[in-house]
This record gives sequence, C-alpha cells and structure tokens, in this order.
Amino acid sequence: MDGATALVRTFLGAGVDTVFANPGTSEMHLVAALDDHPDMRCVLALFEGGATGAADGHARMTGGVGAVLLHLGPGFGNGWANLHNARKAGVGLVAVVGDHARRHLAYDAPLKADLEGVARSVSHWVRVAARGTVGTDGAAAVRAAAPGRIATLVLPADAAWSEGDAPAEGLAPPEEEPADRARAAAAAELLARPGAALMLDGRMLWGEAAETAGRIAARTGCRLMAPHFCARIRRGAGAVAIETLAYRHAGAREALEDVAELVLLGARHPVNFFAYPDLPSTPLPAATRVTELCPWGGAAEVWLAALAEAVGVTGQEEPPRVLARRPEAPRGALTAEAVGAAVARALPEEAIFVNEAISLSAPILAAVEGAAPHDRLDLTGGAIGDGLPVAVGAAVACPGRRVVAVVGDGSAMYTIQCLWTMARERLDVTVVILANRGYRILQLEMEAMGKTGIGRNARAMMDVADPELDFVALARGHGVEALRVETGEALEAALAGALAVQGPRLIEAVL
Repeated sequence: MDGATALVRTFLGAGVDTVFANPGTSEMHLVAALDDHPDMRCVLALFEGGATGAADGHARMTGGVGAVLLHLGPGFGNGWANLHNARKAGVGLVAVVGDHARRHLAYDAPLKADLEGVARSVSHWVRVAARGTVGTDGAAAVRAAAPGRIATLVLPADAAWSEGDAPAEGLAPPEEEPADRARAAAAAELLARPGAALMLDGRMLWGEAAETAGRIAARTGCRLMAPHFCARIRRGAGAVAIETLAYRHAGAREALEDVAELVLLGARHPVNFFAYPDLPSTPLPAATRVTELCPWGGAAEVWLAALAEAVGVTGQEEPPRVLARRPEAPRGALTAEAVGAAVARALPEEAIFVNEAISLSAPILAAVEGAAPHDRLDLTGGAIGDGLPVAVGAAVACPGRRVVAVVGDGSAMYTIQCLWTMARERLDVTVVILANRGYRILQLEMEAMGKTGIGRNARAMMDVADPELDFVALARGHGVEALRVETGEALEAALAGALAVQGPRLIEAVL
C-alpha cells in the first residue's frame, strides 16, 4: 500500500479517528486515503488557525491525541498561534503537514519554506516521514504526542504516494518513573502546615484526579489553587473547589499573600502575564516557600497517587465543593455582570463553557462559578482567536453536550471562519459575542503600563467601531442563525431560545 494509506490506518489503530484539516495539493494522496476510510471523521476548517484550534479543543475534551492536517510551510504558519495555545494547554496533538516531494525541493517552488524550522518553534517532536516507513513514522508521532506534546510529522508528497508501506501498531508509551515516596511524604507534611496550598494544572483539574486532590485538601486542610487560564477545569455546583489565580498581579498577589508553603503538582510557578514597570515578574510573596513535587508536563497522576497515599487518603473524605449559586435575572443595559448572570442561569448541566471573554472575563467567571456542573476551557497561551475553534473541537468530541462560547468581538475576528464549520457539521454551539467595539484589553494594558492619555493614534489601534462589525450579518453569511441583543432580558431570552434547538446559534451582545 502507499504511505498515505499506511498513515491513516496507523492513526485509526492508535485511536486517532478525527482529523481537522485544511489540505492542499501536496496532500491529495492523503485526502484520497482518508476518503477510503469512512471511520475517520474529517472536519474541514476554512483557515488553518481554525483547524489547529479545533484539534486542541477536541484533545482537551477526549483526553486523547488530537490531529490536524496542514499544507506546507505557509499553512503551518497560519495555524501556528493555536498550536502555541495547544502547547501551553499541555494537550497531545499530531500535526501532519504535507510537503513537496523531495526531488522538487531543489527547484525552490513558490510554496517551499523552512517547514522543519517553523515546526520546531512550537513542536516538541518533529520528523520528516520517509518513503516506506510512513506508517512507522505515524506511530512514533502519536507516541510522542500522547504525554501532552505537540508532534509534527512532515509528509513529503513522494512518501505519501510511494508503494511498499504498511500500517504500524501503536507504540507503547514510555514508562513513567515511580514517584519518590520520601519526597511525597515530605510534601504531605508541608501541606498539613498552616498557610499551605497545593497548586494544580492540566489533568489534575477535572475527573477523578480533581476528586483525589479534593480529598488531599480535606485531609490536610490545604488550599487548592490553579492558574488563571486552564486547558480544562471542572466548574459549577458540586465541583471540587479550586481557586484560580486572578489575571492581574494585584489580585493574584492578594490570593497568595497568606500562602507560606506552595507545593506545585504538575503546575508552573505563578507568573505575571507580562512584565510591568515597578512590579516583580511573579505575584508570589518573597516569604512563600515553593516546593516542586512534579514539574508541569510531568507524570502528575503518578505523583498525585503517591501524595494521596502519603497524606493517608482513604476515599471517604469529602472534598471542599463549589456551592450552587443562581444569580438574579439581569435587567437593563448589558454589562459584563449581566452577561455572566444570563449565561450562569442558562448554562445546561454538563455543558462545555469556552471562555475567551478577555477583558470582561472576571465578572463573567465569577457569575458562572456556581452554575450547573460544567467543564470550562480557557485561552491557555494568550494568542487570541482560539475561542471559536476550541468550541468546534469540543463539540465534535462531545456530541451529547452543549457548548457555550463567550468570545470577545476582536478575538472572534481572528477565526470567524469557524462559524462555517459549526454550520456544516451541525454542531450544538451557542456563541455569545461580546461586542464592546474594541480591543478593551489593550486599553487596560496601556493603563497598567502607566500610560493614561490615549490619543488618536493609540485609539485607532484599539477600537473596531468605525465601521462597526456586524456579527449578525457575518454569522448568517457563514450559515449560522444569529440575532443582536442590548439588554439583560433580551440576552436571557436569546440564550433560552438558542439552547432549545439543535445546531449553532450566535448572539451578538452589545455592551
């Protein structure tokens, strides 16, 4: 068989059965192979950033390896920002990138680029597939991605069309080293002290791992904490109560002020999003002692189990939990608080809440925290434009669950083409666009830098009000039904209507 067929069969054998794609001419043999395998779901994105972001969202919700198909160096470049977000999310993702046949590279064709160089800037693993070993190379890519890494497999056209290849069986993941029981015991002793906190990230924030962390907190009395932006975190009534740090330095510093012992379990050291004049780069007080039990990206599950054993968890402990809280119905002109109240009241049980509210996120997240049980997906790498594609991937991964995405208007324009994919795939996604007619986050950052006088040139680079974006028209042009609301009452009614029907809907909320 040819290399393209070997690759598809290898992926299917490894459990990778969905690919988000924006292919080109150099991938036609792979497209033909995908056509021969209807058990592989192929989802077209009209822009590569939509494809990479969707693969990220899919992997976050399945817990497996996501897959994306891209076209040459320029296609990879177009998808780079959301691969960066996926890398910061710690998801496993294989990017298959078609390239010219090896003999064609010497002619410097228009689309020739330093594909490997671009790929290495965001990937943990890069390999150029060879003729006759594409199946084996594909299995190696899945293995490399499985621990939560970005693996890029460059597929030259001649490797895809050449015969003599074969699918490879999935390679066993690398063995994880056992946790050091002495270190786990030392961390357990620290967590029992006054002012102790356990900081978690990644898979520790949902599922049974979060429950185990909650039992550790119940046993020791420590606080549970997480970064501000989480790839996936269980939220809503009944979820294990895990504090997320504030975005701003002052808020994060306030939360950490009383933390004497901070144990990191699969989490990074707290750091400010940016450097600011006269502020330290970290919100951690100088007196806080930090102990890294397991680094970010490490075998956190192994260390969590060892820590639970060291603490003496029996399974009978009751973790601290989020209490149900239903906000009052919003009334009058829309504000961020009103949007949060409307979303919190409308959110169905087991919904997936995609948060790209940017400058308006704090009051919205505060309102939604005690809503019906749900999973929340955040902008992990700071490269805006992942809200819509992550919603696509999450909806494809979980067809029985509603997806509600709250996205800033400026962010939405980066990957607005994802609305078309939502319509084509009939995805149950409700998009709320926060239309404040500008990049409000930039205005806030100017103020944080001490620049209070915003003049004509600065304002011209921060607002999108002249002309105003018409998201209702944009949505309908992509095949998605839409309406515009300007009051809390209208937003609540629009959400109820959107969530009562199947398929995507967009609500432009004018603030």
